[in-house]
Amino acid sequence: MRIAAILTDVEGTTTPISFVHEALFPYARARIAEFCKAHEAEPEVAEALAAARALDGLPEIDLDATIALLIRWIDEDRKAGPLKTLQGLIWRRGYEEGVLKGAVYEDAADYLNRWHASGLSLFVYSSGSVEAQKLIFGYSDKGDLARLFSGFFDTAVGAKLEAASYERIARDIGLRPASVLFLSDHPGEIEAAKAAGLQVARIDRALGRDETHREDGVLVAGSFAPVDRDFF
Repeated sequence: MRIAAILTDVEGTTTPISFVHEALFPYARARIAEFCKAHEAEPEVAEALAAARALDGLPEIDLDATIALLIRWIDEDRKAGPLKTLQGLIWRRGYEEGVLKGAVYEDAADYLNRWHASGLSLFVYSSGSVEAQKLIFGYSDKGDLARLFSGFFDTAVGAKLEAASYERIARDIGLRPASVLFLSDHPGEIEAAKAAGLQVARIDRALGRDETHREDGVLVAGSFAPVDRDFF
């Protein structure tokens, strides 16, 4: 079936893993205490702090203890909704101030622009929050790429290793699964998307830009360039 849309992962696919773990996470960790103390009365921050306490079953702890909890979650790389909200708010300030720039591989930016111009619909599905996705692409080192995307999905739609999540995304965007091409660096995500009926290609940045091979019939490519040649 002809591909009508591309659904892409972020970390390891369009964006270096190092950017997330060596730039974004440390940036938020260094600022989360000051940010929470300065903005705890604001509704969105207050709600996230209360949700963090509730999530850990500690509704009565004070702000300092809540901040300590959030920092522990950062160190554990815990994918908790309240933490993602607060990180997103901190990152937004960094992006808006020009301190942060979303790192996007050159080939990813190039082909996302080409595919959008050719009429393909583009979507993102990442374990990072929708807000974080929009910031990485909207304030990227390759310009505003957020404008290219028709929609963003995070784990609110379901876990990335479950086929049902990809089925739900296809329904949400109004397309048959077989007309959606999913790109990710994660073999488990590729397996889940394939089980849901999506077309798939795995990006392996350890390969050369034009290097490819196949695993169980799935294209594994070093960049977006071989994906374009193979599918379009």
